[in-house]
Amino acid sequence: MSIDRTYQSGRHFLQIPGPSNVPESVLRAMAQPVIDHRGPDFPALTFRLLEKLAPVFNTKSSIFIYPASGTGGWESALLNCLSPGDKVLAFETGHFATLWKEVAEKLGLHILWIPGDWRHGVDPSVVEEKLSEDSKHEIQAVLAVHTETSTGVTSRISEIRCAMDKVRHPALLMVDAVSSLACTEFRHDDWGVDVTVSASQKGLMLPPGLSFNAVSEQALARSKVNHSRLSYWQWEAMAKNNAKGYFPYTPSTNLLYGLDEALNLLLAEGLDKVFARHARLAAATRAAVNTWGLENVCMNSDEYCNSTTAVFVPEGFDADELREVIRGRFNMSLGTGLGKLKSSIFRIGHIGDFNELMLMGTLSGIEMGLKIVNFPYLTGGVQSAMAVLSKS
Repeated sequence: MSIDRTYQSGRHFLQIPGPSNVPESVLRAMAQPVIDHRGPDFPALTFRLLEKLAPVFNTKSSIFIYPASGTGGWESALLNCLSPGDKVLAFETGHFATLWKEVAEKLGLHILWIPGDWRHGVDPSVVEEKLSEDSKHEIQAVLAVHTETSTGVTSRISEIRCAMDKVRHPALLMVDAVSSLACTEFRHDDWGVDVTVSASQKGLMLPPGLSFNAVSEQALARSKVNHSRLSYWQWEAMAKNNAKGYFPYTPSTNLLYGLDEALNLLLAEGLDKVFARHARLAAATRAAVNTWGLENVCMNSDEYCNSTTAVFVPEGFDADELREVIRGRFNMSLGTGLGKLKSSIFRIGHIGDFNELMLMGTLSGIEMGLKIVNFPYLTGGVQSAMAVLSKS
């Protein structure tokens, strides 16, 4: 008889910045039998989901749900609104901003790329400068990642919209809110966002597999005159079918069951309390990092992220060694550094279905790991986090 020697007791601590932990009730909801997605019972589910998603996006606009990852949401936003050769303004705020830019380039768009250091969000003054120089209004869209999962940096979307309005530029504002939605306040309508892209596997507390586009009237109008060739991602087909409670193709029924329950949980807690919880846990995490004497990737306090904290390890040390030791000894996964931050940082996810005791376990695992690998650090990070949480 062969015996699996890799078993580790206790529940695995999944503390990457997404996919996040899935609540038990959501898992149970997803285990329901599939129903006929063309039958008479399905529209009730569709209408219920769209109604409950609206306050999460803070919008009265259309929201489209796709069976896809966040990358699919990016592609849908770009293809519906833009035509090959269109000029797009985009900013290098991190790994995922870079990937979105690469998707846009593959679709034939011309990218005006503003390099960045991966430690700051989009600078609204640069948005104003670049758009004011565009007197012929050749720039058709501005791309911004609200919360950069790879760095834990948040861009100030409302200020970006103010910069665009100040120079009266007609470009669309497209925002990636994959890591911020349901973790921190997002105001699609009030901030003048034209397309908000998000996905299921972070603040919405689901497995990967659903992506979302929240779409302004301006973006819908643009979608009817662009020249991109598209079928699967077409908003017009989505809108026509959603109006009757259906989808233009087979939806991910069991993920929709899970979404229904996840939204119930968020709305039952209250979105303001959800955001406050994320902010409190993020502040406690940063307190621990500061006490350890380690450096937060995000340099500006007004750009701190409520869902992820990215941490530099001391120069000459390997963050992945720390992650591997913590994974092997304490059955906990931390996020790896991505792109040019590979091996230089580790990322702590404090996102979704997560509370104070889970955070204390996470930070204790990290502090023990720092000691085991003999990284230079100062003790007391866990106590600093406890002090923050005890005040709340």
